[in-house]
Formats: sequence, C-alpha cells, structure tokens
Amino acid sequence: MPENSLVLVKPEANTEVMAFYNEALSLREFAIARVITCNDDLKPANDDLIIIRRVKKAMEEKRKEYLLPFQSHVKETNEAYKSLMEPIEEADKLTASKMLAFDVEQKRRIREAEAIEAEKMELARREAELKGGEITVDLTPVERPEAVPEHVRTDMGMTGQRDNWKWEVVDFALVPDTYKMINPAVLTPTAKSYKDTRTIPGIRIYNEPIIAYRS
Repeated sequence: MPENSLVLVKPEANTEVMAFYNEALSLREFAIARVITCNDDLKPANDDLIIIRRVKKAMEEKRKEYLLPFQSHVKETNEAYKSLMEPIEEADKLTASKMLAFDVEQKRRIREAEAIEAEKMELARREAELKGGEITVDLTPVERPEAVPEHVRTDMGMTGQRDNWKWEVVDFALVPDTYKMINPAVLTPTAKSYKDTRTIPGIRIYNEPIIAYRS
C-alpha cells in the first residue's frame, strides 16, 4: 500500500458543516412556504435570500477546504510522476517507432522489388515483340526483403500492429453540421460582453435576469 499521510474525514462528522446543513433545511422550508403577492413580501424574501447565499458560500468554502489537501496531493503526485515516467515513456516511444519504421521500410523495399520485376517483364515482352520472340533481358527474380510478420512472439510475450484511425480537419466549411460543436467558452463571454449588440448567425443572444445580492 502506498504511504499516505492524508486523513479522510467525512463532512457529516463536522459539527460546523452539519450546522450549515440544518440551517439549510430550515431555509428550504421557508422557501417552499413563501408566497410573494406584494412589494412588502419582497423584504423578508430579500433577507432570507441574503442568508441563503451566505450559507451557500460558507458551505462551498468548507467543501473546498476539505478538498484542497487532496487536490494539492494529486497535483504534486501527477507532477512528480510526469518526471518519473519520462524515461520509460521515451523508451516505449522510441522502441515502438523504430519497429514501425522498420515495417514501413521493408514494405517499401518489397514494393520497389515488385516494381522492378514488373518493369523487367514489360521490357522482355516488348523485346520479344521486336525480335520475334528473342529475349535477352535478365529475368532473374529481384532479391526482396522478408516481409515483417504480423506478430512477434517470444517467451516474454507478443507484439503486433493494431489499427489506430485518426482524423484531421482539412476544410472546416465542408464539415457536416453533425460534426461541428458549439464552443460555450467562446460564446458565453461574447454574450456577456457584447449583449444584444452582437449578432451571430444561428445564435440567439438573450437576457435571462437572475437575482444578485450584496450584503
């Protein structure tokens, strides 16, 4: 088991967290029962909303407080392992790339040998037509490299190539709409900054007010 100095403490065991939770239960009951029929009803609703937002903020801060040590540990562990894994990742990449490069080169040499033989046969055919059947072209088969096996097996295990299909955009305008994705990270700041002064084809920018508070 890896050594771990972090102590797991359940939020439910924290009296402060549970106090916030119990207060939230009461606030929810008030919210369910609340009826706003006139301007005067807005004042207690305002007060409760201020309390609700304060409790939400406090609970969120406690959540972050609980997670911070673990997040820091995860970050530090990932950073450490990024460096620790570098040699083995490079060894993996180099070995695999050299095996693939060898396969590509062998296939190229085989294709070249086949092309030379085909050219020799065509040349012999043309010579035979010209000389009434006489052939002087050397038709000795061209020596070609041995094909790379699909799998390499040893007592250690087996390796082999596997299809790994990828993609790249060559002309975005031609991409069907099905494969185009809306980017909220771009549209949300645009809507907030330009409001209804910016028009984007196919996009409706609209205002949907929310209740803000200041205490």
